[in-house]
Amino acid sequence: MIMRCVVYRSNKKAGAYVYCKEGFSPSDLPDELQILLGLCEAVMTINLDEREKLAREDILKVRQNLNEHGYHLQMPPKESIGVINFG
Repeated sequence: MIMRCVVYRSNKKAGAYVYCKEGFSPSDLPDELQILLGLCEAVMTINLDEREKLAREDILKVRQNLNEHGYHLQMPPKESIGVINFG
């Protein structure tokens, strides 16, 4: 079976994306996630069988979540404050 997913970008939570297994849509997400993400816009379709890795996510974890839950949530990376030198 080919594993395809549609990646949606949240219009409410900057940097958040949700990977939905084929046949699963953002309207199928738990209510709490729908509130957090707001409207979601499809940005790409990925065939996970043709990839060994993803840019920011562990592909094995994405596949596992798609199989178990129908979706995988990618939150924005935490912002780094860095070091401030006062002297």
